[in-house]
Amino acid sequence: MVEAGRRGGQTVKEERGREFFQQIGKKGGQATKAKYGPEFFSSIGRKGGEAVKKERGVEFYSSIGRKGGSTSRAGRRKVVK
Repeated sequence: MVEAGRRGGQTVKEERGREFFQQIGKKGGQATKAKYGPEFFSSIGRKGGEAVKKERGVEFYSSIGRKGGSTSRAGRRKVVK
């Protein structure tokens, strides 16, 4: 059954392209926002964050924050006058 679903999705992708999935995903997100409001997304994001925190610990967030910060700093150009 899983294989049939995968093949069906692949066929649709070949027929309609990647953009089709992007469009239906966007429409689904907009419909969810209209039905439940933007607070719904905040709520599920918070729940997801709590689950990750429980699984990986607080240090995980510190480490990804440091990685992001170092990437941002490395990408900046120094302006020399």
